[in-house]
Parts: sequence; structure tokens; C-alpha cells
Amino acid sequence: MTDEPKSGTSRRGFLRTSALAGAGLAAGATAARAEAADPLITEVQDWASAFGDPVDATPYGMPIKFESHVVRRNVSWLTESPVSSINFTPIHALEGTITPQGCAFERHHSGAIEMSKQDYRLMINGLVDRPLVFAFEDLLRFPRASTTAFLECAANGGMEWAGAQLEGCQFTQGMIHNMEYVGVPLRVLLEEAGVKPEGKWIYAEGADASSNGRSMPLEKAMDDVIVAFFANGEALRKEHGYPVRLVVPGWEGNMWIKWLRRIGVYDQAVESREETSKYTDLMPDGRARKWTWVMDAKSVITAPSPQVPIRHGKGPLVITGLAWSGNGAISRVDVSTDGGRNWRTARLTGDSKPKALVRFHLDIDWDGEEMMLQSRAIDETGYVQPTKDALREIRGLNNVYHNNGIQTWWVKADGEVENVEVA
Repeated sequence: MTDEPKSGTSRRGFLRTSALAGAGLAAGATAARAEAADPLITEVQDWASAFGDPVDATPYGMPIKFESHVVRRNVSWLTESPVSSINFTPIHALEGTITPQGCAFERHHSGAIEMSKQDYRLMINGLVDRPLVFAFEDLLRFPRASTTAFLECAANGGMEWAGAQLEGCQFTQGMIHNMEYVGVPLRVLLEEAGVKPEGKWIYAEGADASSNGRSMPLEKAMDDVIVAFFANGEALRKEHGYPVRLVVPGWEGNMWIKWLRRIGVYDQAVESREETSKYTDLMPDGRARKWTWVMDAKSVITAPSPQVPIRHGKGPLVITGLAWSGNGAISRVDVSTDGGRNWRTARLTGDSKPKALVRFHLDIDWDGEEMMLQSRAIDETGYVQPTKDALREIRGLNNVYHNNGIQTWWVKADGEVENVEVA
């Protein structure tokens, strides 16, 4: 056997040629550096000269140190206290659609509590034939269901109502995550208790000090809601409601009660603090619109974005992002590079599931000129993601919740990206 390729070039020449071919998609500067022998290819490295970590070095695997920047972040001035606050998923640094639990954003009203499975209880009472109390082990005996669904805070993008505010896809649209949940359909537990004919609403309540609770029409509770205890194949994390939380596909995150302790059945909505003083849409005439549970179709380009500038210069560029709808599956995502004047249909990568995130990609050849990047989602009902101005015409400027307007990123000639609005 010989080290010479069939063309007769030397081994070193072959390596140089291969490096140049592999750099064909990169900028000219990168290709120029590849003309010299690359020691990372031609020389034996430390990691190939000694043993690595044994199989039990980290019994629960953690991300490698080179990915230490992929973390949740908060904005300290958004809230008065970190125990009643929000942090943001690093959606700009993730691919695919499933959010790792360790990166999934948190929203607490009185801090994340620590409760064991042994101490857990779930009560169902109110307008039922048989008031019941379940221990955690009781829930495990019921037939299970699984669903992949996004959870989006109603305030996701809320700071953008009055104009471009925060620099970063993570900070503007990162109050969202998408996970596979396993648990017991709420319908099964309600049927076990026996809902009386006059029961039309449920009230779900959490065990934390805030007693966070929300009313929900019985129709939704009996449809696709899950009492969940697993996410992405493992137990829920403490910050996500361990050991049991409610999963309410397609509806705003505040409905997904964590540390679920009680389901009450009633003939009308409870009208609690979290559904009257908050999570309503303040309209221009001063009235507040209630019961806007569904998160309408939305999308955002995650890269390029302010935290993911273009470093490789002009040439082939992958534009990617996420889209979702609380009304069903995403059927199409369009991308504009000129602020909405012209649109191209992106490629949906993987399955587009109802009420779950879907990834989109658009491959372009960037000429190094400025771009105004936008994406707009269309769901299976035909709903088209609106512009921010279209939303403001209806709801004014005094709102916080349910901003699903089109996000704009200004890509500059040097590859830096800024959060802007297009007039």
C-alpha cells in the first residue's frame, strides 16, 4: 500500500488539496490559511496520545467545557426580584427542535421549590362525584400518554411592543422551550373522579408559595392536557415543576401549572389574580381582553442574529430559525432578506408537529451586502404571522402579552447583527 493518491501527488500535497476543497464553502481568508500544512491534521495531537476520561467520570453527563456559553440568561432590570422572574432559553445556540431541560427557560412567581415524590399529593375536588387525592405512585399506575409541545410565556417578545429593545434572539424571543412530555392525560383523572354535569371549568393550582393558579374550560382539560412527570426522557427538573406539572399544548405558559397540587372543578372561571391583573391584553380603549390563551403562529430567525453574527464573510450562508403555532402545525415559513419586500420559502427540517416547534433553513449565497432578515410563519389554519405594526393597529402600545409580530435583524456588511424595526 502506498501513501500516494492515484494522481501521483505527495501525501502532503493531497492533504493541502483536501483542506482547500473542504474550505470551499468558507471565506477567502479561511481558504488562504489552508494553503499551508495544518498541524491539526498533519501532527499527532495530545488527545490522540493519551487516555481520555473513563466511562464513569461523570455519572450524569454534562456539556463539554467548550459549550459553557450555551446557558440560560436573565435581564436583571426586568423584574424586582429573581425569585419572581424569568430567564431565557439560548435558542440562538441550539439546533433541531428539542430543548435540553438544562437550557429551558424558567418563570417563577415565588421561586423554584424542592418537593420529593414521597411528599407529593394531587387533589381533585369541586363538582365531582368522588373527590380524590393521588400520591405520586398512584399516578404511575394510570395509562400514560406522551406529547411534544412548546411552552411559550405570554410575555415572550413583550418588551418589543414599543420598538426594538433587547439585543439578542435569546432575550427577545427566548421565553420558549419545546420538550417531549410523558404523563397521565388529565381527562383520565377527571373521569376517575367523575365530573358532574354542571362542571364547566377547572382551576389548576400549584404548591409553591405563590399558589399560582389558572382557570381552564373543561373542553380543553378533557382534550390534550397532560399531568406530566417526565420531560425529554427523564424526570422533570426542579425549576420545571418536579415532580409533577401540567402540560397545556398550544396555550400560554402560565397555564402550565408547576408543582401541581389541586384540580378544582367549577361551574365558572375562578377569576384568580393571574388571570385578571395579569395575562390579559390591554387594548387602546383601556379595556383588558381576557382568555387569550392560544399562542398564535410565530417564528424567529435564530442565526444569523445579534448573538450569532456572520464571521466567515461572504459566500454560502445558512439562515435558520424556529416556528410554532398553538393552533396546529406550521405549514410554511417564508424568509425575507430585504425587510419584507420579497420572500422565499424556507425548508422545514424534520416533522412539523401540531403545537410544537419546527426548524426551518434557507441556504443562500451572501454577497456581503447588508440584509434586513425577517421570517413569517403560516400554520395549517391559514393564519399568517403579522407584522408588529399590524398588531399595534389593533392593540395599541400599552400591551405586554401575546406579541407574535415579525422580528427584524439588520445584518451589516461586517457581519454584525442588530435588532431593528422596518418602517
